[in-house]
Amino acid sequence: MLIYAGIDEAGYGPMLGPLSVGASIFAIDDAASGSGPPDLWSLLENVVCTGARDSKRRIAVADSKKLKGSNQAKAHPLRHLERGVLSFLACRRQTSDAGPHPGHIPPADDASLFDALHARLPTDERTPWYDSTTSLPVAHDADTLAIDAARLDRGLSAAGIRLIGLRGTLVDAGEFNRRLDSGAGKAAINLEVAMKLVAEIRAATKRIAPDATPRIMCDRQGGRAFYRDWLQDCFPHARIRILGENDRVSRYHLEDDEGGFVIGFETGGENRHFPVALSSMTAKYLRELAMIRLNRFFTRTSPNLRPTAGYVQDGRRFLAEIEPVISEGGVDTAELVRRA
Repeated sequence: MLIYAGIDEAGYGPMLGPLSVGASIFAIDDAASGSGPPDLWSLLENVVCTGARDSKRRIAVADSKKLKGSNQAKAHPLRHLERGVLSFLACRRQTSDAGPHPGHIPPADDASLFDALHARLPTDERTPWYDSTTSLPVAHDADTLAIDAARLDRGLSAAGIRLIGLRGTLVDAGEFNRRLDSGAGKAAINLEVAMKLVAEIRAATKRIAPDATPRIMCDRQGGRAFYRDWLQDCFPHARIRILGENDRVSRYHLEDDEGGFVIGFETGGENRHFPVALSSMTAKYLRELAMIRLNRFFTRTSPNLRPTAGYVQDGRRFLAEIEPVISEGGVDTAELVRRA
């Protein structure tokens, strides 16, 4: 059995909204731990595809940037992301802490989704813009997604593949700024979150295949090509062997008292590794749902306000337009606006 996992982020660059990091974990029954990563797109070609245009019957799984639609288009911009994430989440071929998923119905709202993915948004008095709930799905109907999940179940079963789990982590602006204040850099914050997800992947592996050596692929960020010293800081008791470091991919084998795992950091990993692509979609979908909450809060107080995706140029426009709300409401901008 091979445990094949991926990690990717969304929201690394914006000034508003959370940094979102997703992980997906698969078990392939007929693949060995020492074998190369399988092409899950080929193994699941009857039920998944790589492009939005080929997704009438099949579920598109690809880099989230390719699947997020335009806000100006007639169709809902989240339709492909939502279909992929919620169909996999509602799939019975998923094994989680609570056992197999009891059915194919997706979560009824975003709070339930966040809980299912172990993601968290602060909803206290410091961050009132996150204190609401969005009914799901936003771009489909639940019955259609249940049909998609059932079809996906059959395809995964035929290919001998199980989804061990989907995970997500959300780092809001306030927490992001506090980590900056503690001395962490922007890239380090992203990598620290990724390593927490590595720990969850290792724990999931132990539960179902204690002797397996999981293969974990991450999308490379920030131009970094050498990770050995940084990995040693994260796993101080591990013995680390460099499997390769070049312009495209850096790979390492780590072994400690809890077992071993292989981790790689690859440029454009979401185009070559199915779990990275699904993680990219998961991270983006979670972030978009968080931004729906944020925009809802401020448009309630400023009805003519155009929503924002949070990126720097438009984020500055948005902040200028909500300045009266910030001033009158006593909003702490350190909780709202990222400093890096």
